[in-house]
Amino acid sequence: MRDDAPGKLQQVGPSAAILVLAAMVCWISYTAEPAEAFLFPKLISTAMLALALIAVFNAVSGIASPAPGIGPRLLYNAAAGLAVMLVAVFWAAKSLGFYATALASFFLLAWFYDPSGDRSLRRWLVRGAVSIGFVLVLYGLFALLLRVQTPRGWLM
Repeated sequence: MRDDAPGKLQQVGPSAAILVLAAMVCWISYTAEPAEAFLFPKLISTAMLALALIAVFNAVSGIASPAPGIGPRLLYNAAAGLAVMLVAVFWAAKSLGFYATALASFFLLAWFYDPSGDRSLRRWLVRGAVSIGFVLVLYGLFALLLRVQTPRGWLM
């Protein structure tokens, strides 16, 4: 168990903030109407609340190991992924459609975060095939299984 207060605060603060956010999302999913339309959000938000509770318990009890902090490389990696996701959420999903945006976003993120750095044609084709498989799973989950309405665009 750690005794250093700054290290513990570094763990407890963010996990407590996530717990509050998870509790708010859970509360919204359980009080929203029509109730039957929010079955999937209830399931996901309850799981997130349980995980947030575990994170707070681990942080308070000292089980969680201290994080090394945010360095320039981590900040750069997070900023690139965040930029792709912001464009996807605020522009592309409405313009191109959900599935085309998901395909492009997944492909870009797979390319950017590929640790091998391999830029061969074979690797690009593999990324493309995995991206298409990912979108097919999304389509099967959202359109066929859950019947969720996704943003429509000129590419579906």
